[in-house]
Amino acid sequence: MAVPRPIATRYARSGDVRIAYQVVGQGPFDLVFVPGFISNLDLHWEDEGYSRLLSRLSTFSRLILFDKRGTGLSDRVDTNALPSLETRMDDVRAVMDAAGSSRAAILGASEGAPMAILFAATYPERTRSLVLYAGYAHFHKWVMDPARLQGFIDAAETCWGTGATLQNFAPGRLDDIRFATWWARFERLSASPTAAAALARMNAEIDVRGVLGSIRAPTLLIHRRNDARVDPDASRYLARKIPGARLAEIRGRDHPIWTGDVNRVADLIEEFLTGTHAPPDTERVLAALLVTRISDTARLGDRMWSERSQRFHETWRMLVGRHGGRVADRHGEVMISRFDGPARAIRCAAALREAAQGIGIASAQGVHVGEVEARGPPSGLTMRVAIQIAEHAGRGSILASRLVADLAAGSGLRFSDGGRVVLDELDDPLALVEVTSEQHLEPACRSRMPVAAEPSALTVRENEVVALIADGKSNAAIAAELNLSEHTVKRHVANILMKLDLPSRAAAAAFAVRQTGPDGP
Repeated sequence: MAVPRPIATRYARSGDVRIAYQVVGQGPFDLVFVPGFISNLDLHWEDEGYSRLLSRLSTFSRLILFDKRGTGLSDRVDTNALPSLETRMDDVRAVMDAAGSSRAAILGASEGAPMAILFAATYPERTRSLVLYAGYAHFHKWVMDPARLQGFIDAAETCWGTGATLQNFAPGRLDDIRFATWWARFERLSASPTAAAALARMNAEIDVRGVLGSIRAPTLLIHRRNDARVDPDASRYLARKIPGARLAEIRGRDHPIWTGDVNRVADLIEEFLTGTHAPPDTERVLAALLVTRISDTARLGDRMWSERSQRFHETWRMLVGRHGGRVADRHGEVMISRFDGPARAIRCAAALREAAQGIGIASAQGVHVGEVEARGPPSGLTMRVAIQIAEHAGRGSILASRLVADLAAGSGLRFSDGGRVVLDELDDPLALVEVTSEQHLEPACRSRMPVAAEPSALTVRENEVVALIADGKSNAAIAAELNLSEHTVKRHVANILMKLDLPSRAAAAAFAVRQTGPDGP
């Protein structure tokens, strides 16, 4: 889905303070999004999850976004005299007035939920409906006790802007270098260290339990069952106290509304506010999953391995995007990406193999094609089979199911028989293929010349291997003569065929003979 970037940032006057806001979409009703602890209207669009959420919401509503006073693009305020919840709630009304919204659905996320609750109770005529994500009515009871709060404030005052608070909000994203870097900028550009500490103290005073029974707007509550920041019991309490409220508990641990299964959250909100939600074109689609494993084979030591591993993870994200894929999931040194076609997945795997070699680490990759859910991270049989294929792949190899080769016919990719493997998930052994090379087609405007590759394109070891191929020796015999594993020889053969743009071992043998015979150099 294309991300609808906001046209402009505008400012609403609320008392003596100006509140930054944006309006996105042209839906039949207004939806005001009240953000959590901190926010920054510009940075929201730089994060994939956040922009996807806002994109979804703006497809069925006119979405009104704003930064609360003291945060993001809105006016800074005196940290010694922070506004009350009531004053901040009035900011919602000021933004609605400036945006020309007389009545709206209100979405309050996390710390934004108490503001949304107070607004709905105070201005029922302006509240079409109420959605509370990871909301609470009393801070100390369901978010942090005084001791934990003081620890959070101490950390904020010394480490704010480094991304150190990520562990409090989204511990599942700590190993996601790209997200962690974005989070550090999110901290710095949303509030100063002093303001962040003051905001935390102000939030600790929140207690709107007394107004819950006054809410008359239809209310939906959404909470992740293992939320790392706000106890799920907070929403269960709201469900008991807000008349007619509905509670939807979903899977997940990371707290921010824009993390985890964002599409599930958007579906619930859309169905509640519109009575239905637009289904995807198909619930399940055919996709190619690439599972990449990396390992340390040189006993680099923890520090050097950590540096190289981090470098590869960053390269992985870049190459997956460059080859038209999507980063799907990551578990330590196992990375899963998703592609619309198997050829793209294979070409990305080849690029990743080369990148791993350049960084000085080992890779092994598996590719499988099958049906996956159209939305959310891949799961089910297709993913489990892809993971097991990657587990069977040797160092430096790209192993795929036979179906991948069948669907990639005509792509210029070449495969060799990879045997069969028995997987727990399948009744019958799965036929495998190994990627050997890719045929590089020259532009039609250039004359097609016979292969005349330079032997210098090969490494010393590869020249040894190709010479033995010319002698008619098998991979096993070459492995024995050069004191290598048979799998390493297979990898050398694959590299030779790819570098010389040759279709087979026989062609490689002919190449070696030409280089050493009377017609050779």
